[in-house]
Amino acid sequence: MKYFAGLDVSVKETAICIVDEVGKVVRETKVLTEPEAIIALLNSAGLEYERIGLEAGPLSQWLVNGLAESGLPVICVETRHMKAVLKAQQVNKSDRNDARGIAQMMRVGLYKPVHVKTLGSQHAD
Repeated sequence: MKYFAGLDVSVKETAICIVDEVGKVVRETKVLTEPEAIIALLNSAGLEYERIGLEAGPLSQWLVNGLAESGLPVICVETRHMKAVLKAQQVNKSDRNDARGIAQMMRVGLYKPVHVKTLGSQHAD
């Protein structure tokens, strides 16, 4: 079975939703917004992920690089596109619902990825 995760990132906590290939919620929780905490939670589920999505934002470069370095298939999604898709779902705006919406976007392939530079490429000599 394939699994997908959505991360709704805020400064202190990140809401995480994991769904299976038919859209059933497998797990929902919040963890500290630290790559290590997010990786630990995702790995503790013992699942193989097809895609893990998060919205582009101030912390996305740090988180995307951390998750990618650990071997997770992370995708950073364009902000305006994500906002439009989540708004169309017509559910109450909350971290939990946003994480669910992002997970479903990953599952059905309804997203526009943005390129995130590696931290190494940011340092020009």
